[in-house]
Amino acid sequence: MFENKINHTDIHVHNRFKASSEALKQKTIYVYCPESLESLINKLVGNYDFDIKVNDYSLKDLSKQVICHYQAADLSLEQRHYLVVATELGAWVEPLVSYLDARFGYTEVALLHSSYFLHQKAFSILSHKRTQFAKRVMDIAAALLLTLIALPIGLITALLIKLESPGAIFYKQRRTGQYNEEFSVIKFRSMSQNAEKSGAQWASKNDSRVTRVGQFIRRTRIDELPQIINIFRGEMSIVGPRPEREVFIDSLEKEIPYYRFRHAVKPGITGLAQISYPYGASTEDAIWKHKYDIYYIKHHSTWLDIKILFKTVKVVLFGMGR
Repeated sequence: MFENKINHTDIHVHNRFKASSEALKQKTIYVYCPESLESLINKLVGNYDFDIKVNDYSLKDLSKQVICHYQAADLSLEQRHYLVVATELGAWVEPLVSYLDARFGYTEVALLHSSYFLHQKAFSILSHKRTQFAKRVMDIAAALLLTLIALPIGLITALLIKLESPGAIFYKQRRTGQYNEEFSVIKFRSMSQNAEKSGAQWASKNDSRVTRVGQFIRRTRIDELPQIINIFRGEMSIVGPRPEREVFIDSLEKEIPYYRFRHAVKPGITGLAQISYPYGASTEDAIWKHKYDIYYIKHHSTWLDIKILFKTVKVVLFGMGR
C-alpha cells in the first residue's frame, strides 16, 4: 500500500513536470487581470515570441491552456471563480510574473508590485539562515581558491599597470552594498589617473579613459580580482548583483521599479546579470540587468551559484567580459 502511494506520487510529479515543460512552449497564453491593467499587459506583447490574449472570458476549452493571472486579488469574485474552474478542468494556471520567470530566465520588472516582495518565505536567500550560511561558506571557499590563482596573475597585472601609466595600482571606490550600506570596493586600476576629474560618469564600451592594460583586464575580468578582499571582509559575495554607486542608484531608482531591492543581498564579483547581458551604460541596460538581479534573488540556490561560476569561467577564458 505504501509503495503504491509512492509510485502514484512519482507519477504525479512526472506528469506535473511534463505539463510544466509543455506550458513553457505554448504559442498562446491567456492572461486575466483588472481592466485598468490591460494596456500594460498589451504593451509587453510585442517583446515576446508568443501571443497573449487578455481577459478572454469566452474561452470554453480550458483543459490544455496556459492561463496566467496578474493582480488577481483585484478581480471580481466571478472572475476569480473562472480561474478556479480553469484549474479544475486541467488548465495550467499560475501568476503571470512566475510564468514569465520560468519561460525567460529573468523577471519582467515592469509587472512588479509590492505584493511580489511581501512573501519573504518565497525568497530562500532572505528567509533561511541555512541558505545564508551555505552561501557564506561557498564565498570563503571560492575566495581561498581564487587567491591561489590570483596571486601570480595579480603580480603581473600590478607590474603592467605601473609600467604603462603613473598612479596607484589599486582603485578604491564607494559602492552601495547589502541593506544600502556603502563600502569601498577594491579593483585594479584600469583607467588613467584622475579619470573622473569632471565628475562621476558611467564607463562606456570604448571609453577613452581606459588604458591599454585596462582594456585587457576589464575584458578578462582580472580587474575584479582584488575584490576577493571584499569577500573576506563580508562586504561582497562571489555571486550577486553588481555593486553600484549611490550617485547612479539615486537616478536609476526613479526610472526602475524597486531598484533598491537588489540590496537585499550582498553584491557579487560575478552574477546572473553580468553573464547574461552584454556591456551597457544606459538606463535601458540597467533595466535589463535589474531583470536578471531580481530573478537571481527570487530563485537563488547553491546550484544556481555554481552554474553562474562555470559560465563566468567561460566568459573569462573566451575574453567576453561584461
